[in-house]
Amino acid sequence: MMPSLELMIETPEMTESEHFALSSDLISELLTGMRLRGVQYRRVQTGPTFGFAFDDMPGHAYFHFLAVGNALLRTRDGAHYELSAGSTVLLPQGVAHELLSGPHVPSQPIDHHQAAPLGESVSGVDTCPSTHTTPSAVLFYGCMAFDLGGMHALGKLMPDVMTADTGGQRYPGLLPILESIKGEICAGRIGYAGILARLAEVAAAMIVRGWIECGCENAAGLVAALRDPRLARAILALHRQPGREWTVAELAAQSHVSRSVFAQRFQATIGVPPLRYATELRMRLASQLLSSEKLSIETVAQRLGYTSQAAFSRAFKRINGQPPGASRQVPSVRS
Repeated sequence: MMPSLELMIETPEMTESEHFALSSDLISELLTGMRLRGVQYRRVQTGPTFGFAFDDMPGHAYFHFLAVGNALLRTRDGAHYELSAGSTVLLPQGVAHELLSGPHVPSQPIDHHQAAPLGESVSGVDTCPSTHTTPSAVLFYGCMAFDLGGMHALGKLMPDVMTADTGGQRYPGLLPILESIKGEICAGRIGYAGILARLAEVAAAMIVRGWIECGCENAAGLVAALRDPRLARAILALHRQPGREWTVAELAAQSHVSRSVFAQRFQATIGVPPLRYATELRMRLASQLLSSEKLSIETVAQRLGYTSQAAFSRAFKRINGQPPGASRQVPSVRS
């Protein structure tokens, strides 16, 4: 007869290789749930003096790649970052910011500049003094709908600004992508606009992956749980079977600890009880399915383990603050 879960004792620590394998599984799980969908891309070329302002866009991420020249990126809180040719920046929270040629240059909203269509969701802005002027700066930027799905809580821990140092260990493989972006920008070959959009999405995903693989810069909460081999096992199980009607005892069994030890450790580390986390996970996934895959509310409810659409709708509104139907309304970005 199996011993009671309440009486189970903790198993020895996982080996380093087992921990690494589990971490790799979790990273793959995170990236599987991630959605980056470009809603606006622009190729911008400008003269020596420029100032572009970008609006606050919750639920979106900004991606900037400076192909030519130098610039200063400044956020609303006064933080600033010096950029040079090849600099790549991701703003995963979609915070308002400016790109300037210098600290005292005024800025205008980027949408105030006339944009010429280059392809689907891609346009070009040219603010050079004349058509014969060689651009002092060339920028490619994207505004992308950004969703980590069930790992929404992890997205909240990301910094406002993530700069990609391609010379370090964090972003292996990113440099060739950026070189391809620069090549497409400078060559302007047939179909380059669509290729740029896809490359930008890949580059942004690689920056997020690098941040996760490098420990999320010691962020607390969910990240601490992912570093705990036992809690990570349970979280991985939840993400692989979000529609299952989990019990605390079943999750504790995944972690190989007693029910009470698991519940206490989960609450202390993540800040919510295990079953509350499971419900929040389902509702984040539901929001993603409703907005991106255009499934019916009934289908999504069934996929996530609800036999009653009414019960699903109540849970959705309790967690997300709005009814399921509202998830189909995605904020638009002017092109």
